[in-house]
Amino acid sequence: MHNPMNKERETGLTLNPKYDAHGLVTAVITDSQSKDVLMIGHMNAQALQKTVASDIVHFFSRSRQTLWMKGETSGNFLHVVDIRIDCDQDALWIVAKPAGPTCHTGASSCFYRRVTEDGLEQV
Repeated sequence: MHNPMNKERETGLTLNPKYDAHGLVTAVITDSQSKDVLMIGHMNAQALQKTVASDIVHFFSRSRQTLWMKGETSGNFLHVVDIRIDCDQDALWIVAKPAGPTCHTGASSCFYRRVTEDGLEQV
C-alpha cells in the first residue's frame, strides 16, 4: 500500500527533505554555464535553509561536524542560480555560478580525473 505521506512528498509542492540517519541530504552542484558537475556535498536542514536564504551554497562538513559556506576562506563562493530536489526529496541538485575554482586543489571542478583501466588520468 502506498503511504499518503510519500505521495505528498513525491508529488506535492511542500519542501519536506528526507534526511538520512545523520540528518543529511546529498547535494550535487553543477555549473550554470558549462553544465559540468562541480562537486558533491551534504546538507543538513540549517545548511539548506542558509543556502536558500543567502543564495550562497552552504554545506555540513561530516569530517568537522560543522556548517560551512563554500568560499568562506577561499572567496570562491558558489552563487545559487536554481535549486531542485528529486522525487523523494532525499537529494538536491544545485545549479550555481562559481566565483572561481570550486575544488580546494584549485581545479574548476572536483571531478578533474577520469577512472581508466590503468588508474586515473587528468581530464
